[in-house]
Formats: sequence, C-alpha cells, structure tokens
Amino acid sequence: MKPASGAPRRHLPTSPFKSPPPTPPAERFSVNDQVTHDRYGLGVVMSVEDEVAVFVDFGSRQERITTPFNKLYKL
Repeated sequence: MKPASGAPRRHLPTSPFKSPPPTPPAERFSVNDQVTHDRYGLGVVMSVEDEVAVFVDFGSRQERITTPFNKLYKL
C-alpha cells in the first residue's frame, strides 16, 4: 500500500460532494506596514520583493520571510 501524498485531491465537476473552498488570496504587504509574527513578534516591513518575500525589522533582528506568509499578520 502506498502512503498518502501531501498533494490536494482534485475535485471532479460531476462529484455529488461540495467542492473545497477556494484558497484565500495571499496578503499583500507594503513598506512601513506594522506586522506581527508568531515567532519574532512585532515588526515593520522594510522592503517587499515582488510578492515573493518581505524583509521585516523586528527590532533585535531583521528577517526575510517568504510566501506563503502563514505566521505573518498585518496590524
């Protein structure tokens, strides 16, 4: 028996079951946005790299955070 893969299953249009909910759009950040991160705390966005990553100053450290921004929230 094969182990289950992590890929989502595709939904057939003829299926009697409801389709999965659409994924929410990725949050957009701009320079000087106040943000919070689950690990690093409060910070300020210093630069944005074409919707791929953001560079955030958390006071004691500066981090480059790539998409998806699962733990990064705009305040």
